[in-house]
Amino acid sequence: MNSLSKAHLQRQAEQLVDFVNKAPSPFHVVDVCRTWLKGAQFVELKEKQSWAGAIKPNGRYFFTRNGSSIVAFAVGGKFRPGNGISIVGAHTDSPCFKLKPVSKKTSSGFLQVGVQVYGGGLWHTWFDRDLSIAGRVMVRDGAGGYDSRLVSIQDPIMRIPSLAIHLDRSVREAFTYNKETHLTPILATVAKALNGDNASDKNIKCAHHPILLDRIAKELSVEVADIADFELCLYDTQKATIGGICNEFIYASRLDNLNSSYCAVEGLINSLSDESAAAEDSHIRMVALFDNEEVGSTSAYGANSALIESAIRRIQASCSNGSATAFEESIANSFMISSDVTHAVHPNYSEKHEANHRPELQKGPSIKVNANQSYATTSVTSTILKDIAKRNGIPIQEFVVRNDSPCGSTIGPMLSAQLGLRTVDMGNPLLSMHSIREVCGTDDVGLCVKLFEHFFEEFASLDAKITVD
Repeated sequence: MNSLSKAHLQRQAEQLVDFVNKAPSPFHVVDVCRTWLKGAQFVELKEKQSWAGAIKPNGRYFFTRNGSSIVAFAVGGKFRPGNGISIVGAHTDSPCFKLKPVSKKTSSGFLQVGVQVYGGGLWHTWFDRDLSIAGRVMVRDGAGGYDSRLVSIQDPIMRIPSLAIHLDRSVREAFTYNKETHLTPILATVAKALNGDNASDKNIKCAHHPILLDRIAKELSVEVADIADFELCLYDTQKATIGGICNEFIYASRLDNLNSSYCAVEGLINSLSDESAAAEDSHIRMVALFDNEEVGSTSAYGANSALIESAIRRIQASCSNGSATAFEESIANSFMISSDVTHAVHPNYSEKHEANHRPELQKGPSIKVNANQSYATTSVTSTILKDIAKRNGIPIQEFVVRNDSPCGSTIGPMLSAQLGLRTVDMGNPLLSMHSIREVCGTDDVGLCVKLFEHFFEEFASLDAKITVD
C-alpha cells in the first residue's frame, strides 16, 4: 500500500528521532506538541477561561495543564452533544533523576548534585553516561510576577561514575548500588569550581551550587537572583539515532513513552489532512498526553485525575442544545486507545515471554491483555482495533504476560474504570524498557501512526455496527 510505503515508514522514524531529541523533559514534550499543533491550525484554549461558544463543528483545539500534560481535539462537522469521542491516550514522562529542592552536596573534593529517583528506571544504565539537565524554571519578571521558562543545557555537565573494578571485584558477579549514596552525579571538582557567588537570594544560594545556578541563568539570559525555583531532570545528552546494520532500529532515551506520544499526535494531525477531512465525522477526535504515569498517575496532571472528564464535560457544555445527560451519552459512545510501549521478546531471554505471545520488533504494534489485572482490553475493544488494522493492512500483535511474571500498569485501566470508557491497551514493542537507552523498530513507528490515523477516521462509522451494550 502506498500509505505504508518504505518512504512513509522511514519519514516517520526520522521524525520520531527528531521529536525525542527536542524533548528531554515532559515540559519540552508539551512545548514541541504545542508548536506542532498550532502549525496544523489548532487553536489554544485556556482552562482558566470560559469555553462557552468557543468550540465549533470542524474546529481544532488544544489546551495544556501544568505545562506537562496536553489534550488536543478536532470536532467533527456532524458532531452533536452526546456523540462519542475517539481518544488516544499516552504519557509524557519517563523514568529519570530529578534535582532535589536542596541539591548542593560536596564530597571528597567534588561538587555533587543531590537527585531523587523518579519512576522505576534501570538505574545501573545511568552510570558513566554524559548527563545534563532540562525542565522548567520560574523566573521573576521584574513586575512582581513570574514567567515559566524552559531550559535544556546541551553540554554534558554531570556524570555518575562507576567504581573501578579493582576496588570491588564482586561487581563481576552482581552489580549493586545504593540509590541514595551511589547515584549522586558529580558536577565539578572543588578546585576548579568558581568561588564567586552571584546569587543574591539567600535560599537559592544555600540550596544549590552557585556554579550550577550561574549556568542555568546564562542559558536563560537572566540574573541568578531572578531564578525563583525550578523543576529539572537529568537526561542523556547522546542524541537519539537510527541504527542497526539495516537501519531498522531507533536507539534513544525516553521511547517509553515518547514513541506513543509522537504517534498519537502525528496520527491525529494526519487524519485532518485538509480542512474538510472531518466534515462528515459525527465524533470528536482527541489525543490526551498525561504526566506522572511512571509514578502512578495520581496527580492533577495524571491520568488518575479529572483531566479527561473535565475536558469532555466542558466540550459538551460549550456546544449548544445538549441534553442534561450529554456527558453520560458521550462516554457510552466513546472509545480510547491507551497507548504505552510493550515488552518486545528479548533474543537472550526469550523464556521470559509466554510462548504464543511474543511481540517482535518491526511487526507492528501489540495489543496487551492481562486477565489477572483490571485491564481495559476486552474481546469487544480488541475486535474494534483489529478490524481497523486488518482493513488497512496494518499488522497487529498480541502480548500476554506469563502467569509466573508480574506486569506493569498503564493509564488505560484507571481511565476505563473512572469513566466507564471502552478502552484497549496497545503499543509498540520495545527492548531495554526503562533503560537510559531504549530500542524500538523503525517500521513500527509508521505502522502505529497509520493505525491511529485510521482509528480517528473510521471509528465513528464502525461503532455504529457494534451491538454489544
